[in-house]
Amino acid sequence: MTGERSGAHWDAIVIGAGAAGMMCAAVAGQRGARVLLVDHAEKLGEKIRISGGGRCNFTNVNTAPAHFLSNNPHFCRSALARYTPADFVALVKRHRIGFHEKHKGQLFCDESAEDIIAMLRAECDAGGVRWAMPAKVRRVGRSGDCFEVDIEQGQRDGTHAQTQRARHVVIATGGLSIPKIGATDFGYRIARQFGLRVIEPRPALVPLTFDAAAWAPFVPLAGISLPVTARAAEGVFDEDLLFTHRGLSGPAILQISSYWSPNAPIELDLAPQFVGDALTLALLDAKRSSRQSAINALCALLPRRLAEGWSTLQGWRGEQRLADLPDRALRDLAQSLKRWQLVPTGTEGFRKAEVTRGGVDTDALSQATLEAKTQPGMHFIGEVVDVTGWLGGYNFQWAWASGVAAGRAIAVESRAPA
Repeated sequence: MTGERSGAHWDAIVIGAGAAGMMCAAVAGQRGARVLLVDHAEKLGEKIRISGGGRCNFTNVNTAPAHFLSNNPHFCRSALARYTPADFVALVKRHRIGFHEKHKGQLFCDESAEDIIAMLRAECDAGGVRWAMPAKVRRVGRSGDCFEVDIEQGQRDGTHAQTQRARHVVIATGGLSIPKIGATDFGYRIARQFGLRVIEPRPALVPLTFDAAAWAPFVPLAGISLPVTARAAEGVFDEDLLFTHRGLSGPAILQISSYWSPNAPIELDLAPQFVGDALTLALLDAKRSSRQSAINALCALLPRRLAEGWSTLQGWRGEQRLADLPDRALRDLAQSLKRWQLVPTGTEGFRKAEVTRGGVDTDALSQATLEAKTQPGMHFIGEVVDVTGWLGGYNFQWAWASGVAAGRAIAVESRAPA
C-alpha cells in the first residue's frame, strides 16, 4: 500500500480488482475521490485475461435489459442506459486498442485481453487510485458513517495488518464461478453480515450433464458440433451445440443453462434448418424417390456423424433401405430430431461456469448507485449482484455499467462536506 499510513481516511475502498472494481475505482478517482483498491490475487484481472479465449469479449453492441436475468428484471435498466457499449468502445478507442465484431454483436480485442487489463490499470492510475494487492480483507465493519476495513498485506519484512477507513466501501468480488482463479463467497458473506438478502447462487453459462448410464448411448457422439435451437423455460437460443462425454455444451447449452432448473426438461431442435414438417416431408420424399440405405439418406440431410450416430440409436442396420421403413418410423425419426426432450441431472458446476446466477438481492440496492438501501455508503457491483447476462459480452457490459454508476455516485458525495 504505497504512501498511505495506517488509519488513512479514504472516500472509497473498493474490494475486488476485477472488471467492475477497476472501472468503479477509475471513475471515482478521476472525478476527485480518494480511492483504495484491494484484491487478494497476485495477478490483476485474471478473469478478464482468460475471457474470450484470451481476447476478451469485452461488450456486445446489442446490449439491452432483455439480455439479463434477475429476480427484478428491470433493475439493470438505469445503469445500462447511463453507460452503454458505445461509451466503453469510445474508451477502448481512446487507448488505441484494436477490436473486431465476431458474432451477433460480440466485440473482441484483435490482440489480447491484456490490452483491456492494461487500459483499466492506466485509467485507475490516471485517477490516482492506490493499490493494496495482494492483500487479504480480514474484516469489514462500520463505525458511525465510516466503514472500517482490516487489511493484511505481505511485505518484505513480514505480514502487516492495517485498518483503513472510508465513507464508502464497494464490494466487487464477483461470484463463485471458476474457483481456480480465486473466486470466493466473500461478497455474499459481507452482504449477509450487513443484513442484505442473497438470492441463492448457482452456476450459469455452464455445460449440462446427464446420468452416466442414461447418457452412455450418446457418448459416441462426443465431439459433434452443430447449430441447433435450444429451449429451457422461457429461454430460446439459436446457437451451436457440442456433444461431450458427460453431456452437452457449446453456446446453445451455456445460454439455456441460465434458464434451466433442476429436474426440468430441455428441448433441442437438431435440425433447425428444416422448418415445421419439412424434415418429415424430406424423409418421406427420399423414401419414395431413392434406393439409398436409410443411413445414407439421413446423411444427405444432416451432418454425417450426427446422422450415423442417430441411425445407430434408432437400431438401423447399415444395409437397411429407407424404402423399407414405414412412414410412421420416419415421422417418429423427424420428431426425435426436431423435438428432442431430455432432463439433465446437473451441471459441470462452478468450476466450469462462466458466471454465477443469483447474488445480492437487487431489492436491497439502489438502481442508480448500486448502494445498499439500509447501509448508506456500501455498494455492490458486478457479478456479486443478482444480475446475470447472456453469453456474448453482456456480463462485461454490466460490470462496466454498474462500476461506473457506483463510481460516479461516490465522486459526487466525496465532493460534499463530510
